[in-house]
Amino acid sequence: MKIKLVITAIFLLSIQSLLAQEMPSNSTMDSIANQKVKEKTILEKQLKENKNALNEQEQIVKNQKRDERKIEKKQNKLKNEQNDFDRRQKKLASAERAVSKNQDKLSNAKKDLDKMQSKFERLKSKGKLSSVEIEESNVKISKQQLKIVKIEEDIQQDKEDLSKLR
Repeated sequence: MKIKLVITAIFLLSIQSLLAQEMPSNSTMDSIANQKVKEKTILEKQLKENKNALNEQEQIVKNQKRDERKIEKKQNKLKNEQNDFDRRQKKLASAERAVSKNQDKLSNAKKDLDKMQSKFERLKSKGKLSSVEIEESNVKISKQQLKIVKIEEDIQQDKEDLSKLR
């Protein structure tokens, strides 16, 4: 029986040693923890770099938008200046046309006055006019002279306006 107990005890010890699990050493736990810390620091560093890159990108986008707004403002300003210049040119051309038109009116009115006076003088020299017809002719001539004076005033005013525009 002693032998049986000794054999059983040896058998149990051998089974116990086979089934026993080995405890991991602290060095492997430490290396795993160190690896996780290193990974964490690397990830934090990458996150920080990505944030910096994102901030830089946002700053670049802001600068581009600001530059685009500046360019747009300059273009609008140039466009407005061009429109103002065009308007001034149109006013200038209109004033020049008005002066030219009034000068044409003046020359036509002077021709009409000359015709009236020559016709009046011709009929007066023949003696075919009565005193009423003479007065009517004088009234017509006076009206034409007033018309000429008014046209000359208009020309003078248009010339002043033209000189102001220039």
